[in-house]
Order: sequence, then structure tokens, then C-alpha cells
Amino acid sequence: MALSSVADLVGDGLVDAADAPVLETVGQSFQVLLTDTMRGAIATPNDGVARQFLPSAAELITRPEEMTDPIGDAVHAPVPGLTHRYPDRVILHVTQTCAVYCRFCFRRETVGATGVLPDADLEGALGYIAATPAVREVILTGGDPFTLSPRRLGAIMARLHGVPHVDMIRLHTRVPVVAPELITDGVVAAMVGRAAVFVVIHTNHAQELTDAAGAALARLVNAGVPLLSQTVLLRGVNDSVAVLEALFRALIGLRVKPYYLHHCDLARGAGHFRTTIAAGQAIMAGLRGRLSGMAIPLYVLDIPGGFGKVPIGPGYVEAGDDAWVVADPQGRQHSYSDPD
Repeated sequence: MALSSVADLVGDGLVDAADAPVLETVGQSFQVLLTDTMRGAIATPNDGVARQFLPSAAELITRPEEMTDPIGDAVHAPVPGLTHRYPDRVILHVTQTCAVYCRFCFRRETVGATGVLPDADLEGALGYIAATPAVREVILTGGDPFTLSPRRLGAIMARLHGVPHVDMIRLHTRVPVVAPELITDGVVAAMVGRAAVFVVIHTNHAQELTDAAGAALARLVNAGVPLLSQTVLLRGVNDSVAVLEALFRALIGLRVKPYYLHHCDLARGAGHFRTTIAAGQAIMAGLRGRLSGMAIPLYVLDIPGGFGKVPIGPGYVEAGDDAWVVADPQGRQHSYSDPD
């Protein structure tokens, strides 16, 4: 049974009863929810999995730079339930429900509050997509689209497959990792259609990748669904070369291509999870010398306020007086000249 309250966490031994009153206050702002699978992945109450899901008094601290909508979903919402930040793609927020609630979530102000997108708003969003030929890609998120029933998810996918100018549908999800039993044959069948479908798995620590998660991921990839991953760089969870190397190697072994490493967003109450950008760049430089390029994601920052996502990885090339100066993975410098 999922743990869905501070009392549940106390009863399970994950948090101290003495901390319960302040954690109840935290839980009033952002729900607590931990699946059986993720409970089983926690070895100690302070490990890299536990820190992602267990509430902390640090969440009550709001720093001056933190925002209620750090990536600007609302700024770029032409109709309810839709974000249109880039010309060729939109985000369709099909639900605000997740299978777990991550304490660093950049949508913590809305996720868990409302459930599925109302039918009228869904129709308005689908109508906008159909009437906007510039939209070539639709990203289903929320919340987590895989918390929808196979019937509802299949109906939405069918509508999107039926829009001629939509070439690609991307689904962002934690479900195959945190609630792998939800990846049923019906869900896999819902992926099939005219447009290319990609599933992006959110996972932050190799410890999350249980045998059950591996089986769920295999069901998708064996059905021809390409899998990518996104990871958030989190202080005290995965902010080291060794931890991220283990995660990315495990993902590649499961046929999941590491896609994004996100610098932690300016969500209210999540400041204790944030590293410096310089620390993230140093980690990425360390990975470059240890991992195949196939296993290295793009390190990105979503510019606060809705201005878009940009790469922020370490620099390897600088302009010299007469030639470029290029650093190799070991930090040694080399000269490179452009043609005349």
C-alpha cells in the first residue's frame, strides 16, 4: 500500500515521530505520496531515494529568488492545460496527478491539486493543436500521463495521432520506475499510431531502477517505443560523478538513452536541493572522461520565468589569438585552426 501521509511515514519508520508536527505543516503545502516500489528501493531514511520523497522542514524555507511558476508554464498558456513556449512544440498537461510526489518538483504549486484535465479544457487544448500547423510535437506531462487509465490515455493519443501536422508525441513519466505495475499491455498498445512516440523516463538515482522497473521499461522498448531519460541534479541525492555515472550506465543497460540532466529549478521550498552551476559543470566534465557519449545527457537550465531551456555544460573550446584552444577530457589543451 502506498504511503500517503506523515503518519504513514512515521508508522513505517521513515521519519521520527518527534518531527511529525512540522512535517504535517509541510504536507499541507505539498502532498506526500510514496509507492510500494519506491519504499522498497529505500535502504535508509537519508539515502538518495528517500531524500527525493520524504518531506523535510527545509521545504518551509522560501528563498527570495524562488518562484511559484519557475519555468513559466502560465506565461505561455494560450488555453487552459497547454503551454506553447517554442514554435514547433507544446506541453499538454493532461493531469496534475502523479504516482509519487517529488519534494523538489517545479510544479509543486499545482501538481496533486486538481486531478485530470477537465474534458472542456482538454477539448480546447486539442482544438488549439489541430488549428496550429506550426505545432509538430506534443509533450504529454502534468502530473504524469501514465497515471491515466489506458482507455483515457489511448483516447488522447488517438486524437493526437489524428492531427496531420503532429509528427511526434513525447510522454514524460516517472511511472515505469515508481509504479511499474501500471505499464500494462493496454498502456503499451495506446502508444501505437501514425506519429513517432517517445517516452522520457524521470529517474535520479540508480537505486530506483529495480527489477520491476527494468521489466516495465523492457515492455515499452520491446514494443518499439524509444526510451530517453531526464534527471534532476540534486544536492545530497546525485551530485557526484560516481552516483550519476552509476545511474547513466544502468539506464543504457536498460536501453534508455540519457537525454537531459536538469539544473534544479527555482521552485519554492526546494533550495536545499540546488547545487551551483559550477558544481554541475565540474560533474559533467568528470563524466565526459568516464562514459561513452551515448550515456552522457545534455546539462540544461530552464531559464527562470519561461525564457526557455539552454545547455550549460562545461566549455571545451575558447578563441585564441591565432587558433582555437580546445581542452580534452583530461583537461589538456590543444590548438585547432579554422580553414582560411
